Amino acid sequence: MDLASVLGLGQTALELGLTCSLTVLALFLSYSMLNVCDLSTDGCFTLGAAVGAVVALTGHPLLSLVAAMGAGVCSGFVTALLQTKMGVNSLLAGIIVNTGLYSINMMVMGGAALLNLKKAPTIFTLVKGLLADTPLAGQYELLTVAAAAALVVAVLTAFLNTRLGLAIRATGDNPDMVRSSSINPAFTTIVGLCISNAFTGLSGCLLGQMQKSMDINIGQGMVTIALASLLIGNTIMGRGGIFTRALGMVVGSFVFRLVYTIALRLDMPGFMLKLVSSVIVVLAISAPYLKSRWPEVQRRLDHGKEGKTVC
Repeated sequence: MDLASVLGLGQTALELGLTCSLTVLALFLSYSMLNVCDLSTDGCFTLGAAVGAVVALTGHPLLSLVAAMGAGVCSGFVTALLQTKMGVNSLLAGIIVNTGLYSINMMVMGGAALLNLKKAPTIFTLVKGLLADTPLAGQYELLTVAAAAALVVAVLTAFLNTRLGLAIRATGDNPDMVRSSSINPAFTTIVGLCISNAFTGLSGCLLGQMQKSMDINIGQGMVTIALASLLIGNTIMGRGGIFTRALGMVVGSFVFRLVYTIALRLDMPGFMLKLVSSVIVVLAISAPYLKSRWPEVQRRLDHGKEGKTVC
C-alpha cells in the first residue's frame, strides 16, 4: 500500500468519523450527562437523513439541515414524553420510538426505500461552489463536516456550562437533589433529549447528502457505532472539562471509523462488519477493567517466573 492509499484511507475515515461524531456527541449528552440510554438513535438518524434528503430535493440545502434538526427534536420530544409523562422505561421508550420511526421514515420518503441526491443541491455542493478556484476546492467535504463538528462541540460545551446545562448534568447525577432544588427533572430530561436528537438528525442529514443517496437502512446499527465511539473517546480523553471530553467524542469516532475502514480495506466480508463493531464495543467497555486488573496479572506472571527459577 503506497502513501497515497494510506492518506486516502485516513481521509475517508476522518470524513466519516467527523460526520458520525455528531451522533456520538448526542449520545454523550443523553447517556453520559443525562444518564438516559436513548435507543431511538437508529431511527432518529434515518429520520434526519430522510427529511434532509426530501428538503434538499426541493432545492433548499441550508433549510434541509434545519429541517433535519427539527425532525430530531420531535423524535427526542416523543421519547422524553414517554419516559417522563407516561411512565415508560427509558430503554423501552427508545425501542418503541425507534420501531415507529421506520414507518414514519418511509412516509417521509414517499414509500420509496432509496432517494437519489446526485442531481440535488446539497450543503456539500454549496460549499464546493464557494471554494471553487481555491486551493481547498478538493477538500470541500472534509471542511464541511469538520466545520459542523467544531460548531456542535462549541455549542454543546457552551450549553452544558449554562444554568440549564448544569441542571441537565445534575439531573443525570442525582435527580432527587435536582427535584429538591425546585428544578423539574422532567423538563431537563425533555430538553436534553430534544437537543441530543437534534444533533443525531443533523448527523444523518450530513451523511445522506455526503453519500448523495438516502437509504432507509442508513441508520442501522448507528447506536452501536456511537456507543463504541463514545467509550473509545472516554478511554482516550475521558478526564478533564466538558470541552476536553466532547473533543474526545470526536477522536473516538475517528478511531472507530479508522478501524472500520481498515477492516473494509482488508477485504473483510460485509456481514463481518457487525461483529467488528461488537468486538470494538466489548474492548472499549472492558479496557478500564482490564487496565485495573493488569498489575495483579503482572504480579502473578512474575511470581510464576520466580517459582520456575527456584525449581
